Amino acid sequence: MTTQTIRVIDSHTEGEPTRVVIDGAPALGQGTAAQRRDAFRRHFDGFRSAVCNEPRGFDAMVGALLLPPNDPRAIAQVIFFNNVGYLGMCVHGTIGVGETLRHLGRIRSGRHRLETPVGDVTIELAADGSIAVENVESWRTQKDAVVETRHGKIAGDVAWGGNWFFLVQAEQHRQELSASRIGELTDCAWAIREALPRCGITGTDGAEIDHIELFGPPRTVGADSRNFVLCPGREYDRSPCGTGTSAKLACLAADGKLRDGQSWRQESILGTCFVGSVRSTARGVIPTVAGRAWITAESTLLLHESDPFREGIRR
Repeated sequence: MTTQTIRVIDSHTEGEPTRVVIDGAPALGQGTAAQRRDAFRRHFDGFRSAVCNEPRGFDAMVGALLLPPNDPRAIAQVIFFNNVGYLGMCVHGTIGVGETLRHLGRIRSGRHRLETPVGDVTIELAADGSIAVENVESWRTQKDAVVETRHGKIAGDVAWGGNWFFLVQAEQHRQELSASRIGELTDCAWAIREALPRCGITGTDGAEIDHIELFGPPRTVGADSRNFVLCPGREYDRSPCGTGTSAKLACLAADGKLRDGQSWRQESILGTCFVGSVRSTARGVIPTVAGRAWITAESTLLLHESDPFREGIRR
């Protein structure tokens, strides 16, 4: 009987977990991050499931496959994935990757480029331990799009922040953004997601909107907004969601409510915060989102040949 070993480093970014695979990944050949992600999805999806799903992971786990860069000016290439599939970009995961590389002694304070399937991003490690991510260009495609759900009609904005989001002000459906109401918030957000394709609401070129973001007033002193973000695998983001914050910043800028360089403090459902700002482009903005990550474990995952759940318990 053979046993496959996978070396990982776990961290959390403002409460949301990241599992970085640093050894034992399948060979994906040469190419861009998007090309390697597609090869990963076609040929090695069981590896994704084994890393993120039970019994080795859990539904909120986000994986990051660390690969050699295609461009030597970048420090690494990263493919993000979760319990049900693949993510274009993941800001909290990028912060986790940055902290993991710092923990391994591979990078120090300063600016570093990472390749992702949706474009290159830059991380900047500060002396205080925070990591800022200059994300891919973000923009809004629809404002006040109306979706008919089992909870009634709900209006929201469609925006790209590295993933596609539908952004909703929570007072429309009288939902209190409290950690004690995770079940109700999940049900409401999932109802919105299920209704979007029925109502013909998509991202550009018919792209699926797989993240739902509810907003309300903050509870932390100094924060500007509080959110609840439901991710593609029907699990909520423990952090303020970096790609979701990017999408929010793009909407604020489009409405003239956020100037270039102005800070926006986005609070999560758990009360943790990201600090964001933007630089305007012709189409939208280049967002920068900063937060902290903490290393929680160094582990070796074991995939026994005889294990019926070698590839995880799939969702």
